[in-house]
Amino acid sequence: MRSPAVPLYGYQQRWFLDRSRFKAGMFSRQTGKTFTTTLEITDRCFTAATQVRREPWVILSRGERQAKQAMDEGVKLHSKAYGLAFEAAEFDWQGEEGSHRACEVVFPHGSRIIALPANPDTARGFSANVFLDEFAIHKNSRDVWGALFPVISKGWDIRVTSTPKGKGNKFYEIMTGQDKTWSRHIVDIHQAVADGLDRNIEELRAGLADDELWDQEFLLKWLDEASAWLPYELIFSVEDHNAGDPDQYQGGVCFVGVDIGLRNDLFVIWVLELVGDVLWTREVVELKRAKFAEQDAALDEIMERYRVGRVCMDQTGMGEKPVEDAKRRYGDSRVEGVLFTPANKLVMATAGKEKFEDRKVRIAEGNYALRADLHKLRRMLGPTGAPRFVAERDEDHADRTWALFLAINAAAGDQVEYAYRPAGSDQLGHNGGPPLDDDDDSRDPFRPPVGRSFRGRL
Repeated sequence: MRSPAVPLYGYQQRWFLDRSRFKAGMFSRQTGKTFTTTLEITDRCFTAATQVRREPWVILSRGERQAKQAMDEGVKLHSKAYGLAFEAAEFDWQGEEGSHRACEVVFPHGSRIIALPANPDTARGFSANVFLDEFAIHKNSRDVWGALFPVISKGWDIRVTSTPKGKGNKFYEIMTGQDKTWSRHIVDIHQAVADGLDRNIEELRAGLADDELWDQEFLLKWLDEASAWLPYELIFSVEDHNAGDPDQYQGGVCFVGVDIGLRNDLFVIWVLELVGDVLWTREVVELKRAKFAEQDAALDEIMERYRVGRVCMDQTGMGEKPVEDAKRRYGDSRVEGVLFTPANKLVMATAGKEKFEDRKVRIAEGNYALRADLHKLRRMLGPTGAPRFVAERDEDHADRTWALFLAINAAAGDQVEYAYRPAGSDQLGHNGGPPLDDDDDSRDPFRPPVGRSFRGRL
């Protein structure tokens, strides 16, 4: 068999040269699984061109961005290395359930590669060889598989790659099956380095500073999903590439959660904007070992940057004074302190999970530290049988997760109509609000433009 036109490490060569019909690979992060698989696809299209025949392929990725990346940094790059001419295009692919943005490369003798987001609609919409890229984090992976398999059963080849993301997805079943139908490749970080990948393992582990994340992303361990409050598939289902970007703020009412941490724990501010009936993450501020003055300044910036309707803050222990100070600056009606009692944590965690299940919240896409933080929260039974929440194997105790749950809690409540007129800039008080009289207890700097009314949750 011909060698590829691109230099490969040992584990990449074994994957590239394996032309089994059903092939699945579980690879450590950043070891080139997408790079190598798109190389195989390009090589097969090159062979087809020399034999004057067609080789159709479909790449199904986690989302539009990942599909485009597989095409730009994989297929197009390899095609140039092979000296293989191609025509590239992007278009809206129309399926039975809607339109999906697709990338396409067409080669001289009609071989065609299309890359687009994976869902049951796109999975059943083609008759071709298939590459499922990062399959463990596909939304509704079982539905995708159910729609896809009848298509490939006609004789097409399939390639499936991913790092593990819990046991509640189809990738887990494929990789742990005992059948001989699949050719399975497993490459953790130690195997990759042994085969020539230039990585300092100890430096990577120290830099990551998260044993659970290390075990999963680099040692390829299947983490137990049974006790996870938010399974990975549920987390992936609410990720969006537009979430977490302050520039996407639409000027609507925002709700803020603040988890207090001073020494070992993180101090986290989570901002959610209500757009329709969905809470969109606009910004997440994380500080480590920050002084209270720095934390206050960070919250001040958030209150100035967004139209904040309500803030919920962790009032437990050292949180007493920050909550008292925030109420003095922004008013009792806008700031609520929340004691992290078992009952309150159960209420917040339940409401937070419901938002995930109902797809009524959006979080940043591809944030691995956040994914691990959300996933580490476990619901356990205490000695008396009462439920409690723990976050094991990490120093920060799921601080990001609780900040998000606090923000969701801030957004809870009945909708009310409110409106007001703005003060001139020369009349504004602290944080752009009105001048505060000593006997004025409202202290509310949240003021939209003249003549506008907002519906929000207070």
